[in-house]
Amino acid sequence: MGFTARPLTALASGLLLAGCAIPYSPVPVATNFASTQQAKLQAAAHWGVIARHMANELRPTLQSAPKRPLYVMPLQASAFSKGVATHLVTALVNDGFVVLKTPEAGSLKIELDTQVVAFSKDRPQYRYVGLPSTLASGAWVLTGIDHSAEWLGTAAIYTYDAYRWFTAQFAPGATPKTEAIVTLSVADEARYYARTTSVYYTSDEDRALYDAALQPSKTFVVKDH
Repeated sequence: MGFTARPLTALASGLLLAGCAIPYSPVPVATNFASTQQAKLQAAAHWGVIARHMANELRPTLQSAPKRPLYVMPLQASAFSKGVATHLVTALVNDGFVVLKTPEAGSLKIELDTQVVAFSKDRPQYRYVGLPSTLASGAWVLTGIDHSAEWLGTAAIYTYDAYRWFTAQFAPGATPKTEAIVTLSVADEARYYARTTSVYYTSDEDRALYDAALQPSKTFVVKDH
């Protein structure tokens, strides 16, 4: 009796699970994307990193196109847009391109467009995996050795350093709700020649650096004479 009950239980469980996956639905079933990684901007130096990355992406197109001077034009007035534009001019000049201070007829415009989006504050907080296995593997490596107090202290330091080494690529803190969509376009009046788009996390506390709408406004007072 006990032997036959197990297959029956498994069959019943399978039928129950199969019944949950309905073959027809009035709307698409929500699913997750495959896991990806997205860089988090946390310093002005990171603005230079992404500017050089975009310059490298555009270099093949600019080198193969007819030689025309370039003009970098940020479309937003945020500190981020201005900073990236400055880094981009530096990268292009260092690559040997002619970059104008003001646009001229016949030049190619490099438009820098930044869109800041904010999602709900209660975003899923998926973190890296591997902490238990890292610590477990460290404990496994240390077995079979005479453990003095000094040795255990040294081993703990090296284990912690190894843990920080393997997890250093992950940004600390909660998943930000603020993201920046950065698009770089090379165009003239008639057509686009190249275009690249990247998305980055930004610290929620630093949103004013990325969102032009949050830049402090200047007030001018006109005095009557």
